[in-house]
Amino acid sequence: MRVYVAAPKAAGKYPGIVFYSDIYQLGDAMIRLANYLAGYGYVVAAPEIFHRIEPVGLVIEPDDLGRMRGNDDARRTSVADYDADCLTVIEFLKTESAVSPNKIGTLGFCIGGHLAFRAAFQSEIRAAVCCYPTGIPSGKLGKEVADTMQRVSEIKGEMLMVFGTLDPHIPESDRQTIIKAIENANIPHQVFLYEAEHTFMRDDGYRYDSSATTAAWSEIVTFLGRIFAD
Repeated sequence: MRVYVAAPKAAGKYPGIVFYSDIYQLGDAMIRLANYLAGYGYVVAAPEIFHRIEPVGLVIEPDDLGRMRGNDDARRTSVADYDADCLTVIEFLKTESAVSPNKIGTLGFCIGGHLAFRAAFQSEIRAAVCCYPTGIPSGKLGKEVADTMQRVSEIKGEMLMVFGTLDPHIPESDRQTIIKAIENANIPHQVFLYEAEHTFMRDDGYRYDSSATTAAWSEIVTFLGRIFAD
């Protein structure tokens, strides 16, 4: 499994972040987001989520054909394989010399937001940031119906959810279902809503919203900084 790693230039010990892309894998827009986060003092490890299906290094173009290809790749990947990859990246970060092994978090976008939510089931994950995560209430993630909603109580860390109120892929009903499940499980969490569309944090598309993105990053950086301050 190819993993892109971005880390601060200065030597030291930093928190590690399991970073999940959207269905287009690790194109320039996602790499910029990973690098941006690393600049705040994190070792960011971003796996190619479809590595069992696509050639190493394959970037899916964010157009109509690419969306079909990415969604097809998602449907052909087992939920158990996604979970196994998560454990592998966590173990990788824990053994990296630049990572504090007791400071592991996760962050993801779109399908990656769902994967970050599932990553939070692992005891090592102290903080999870899920940006417009798709398919959580419906269980739409891979080959099988994902049991994400049934496992919310397994989350041990804190959660930060980012949603766009103009996002048709995560309507208000789905947002409320997710939030209520987190609340009912007594998980410390924050929810931020922006008047923006799906994938509004990608800077290479017409739905990009720089104002909402800047605001969301401010909350994300503050959230992670607080949790990993000790």
